[in-house]
Amino acid sequence: MTFDVEVLLKGTDEVITETVTCGGDGPSRWTESDVREVLLTILRVFDRANPEDGAGDRDVNLRGLSWIVTDTSAGVAIAIEIPSGAIAAGPFEIQAAELTQMIEKVMAMGDQAATVH
Repeated sequence: MTFDVEVLLKGTDEVITETVTCGGDGPSRWTESDVREVLLTILRVFDRANPEDGAGDRDVNLRGLSWIVTDTSAGVAIAIEIPSGAIAAGPFEIQAAELTQMIEKVMAMGDQAATVH
């Protein structure tokens, strides 16, 4: 699955766009593990866009962010806000309610492994 991630860092007016590939099959067949990987990928793009020392090489996690799934003319988008900026990713061909429910489950798991061994 290929999609765009747009980053707006706090205190700037330049949007940085990166096209990424992840998430296994199309969104209609995503598992919670796929959604977790999509979210982490989105946050990694944000980190790479950040000019701070160490940015791009740091671990990212699913804490301290506000998010929403919103309808667009081309599908749905994931919008994320964190203290240092905002991110928009998509579009994804999936119902907003379905993706919202999957993200809620992933966020409730936090940084726990999505796979049971």
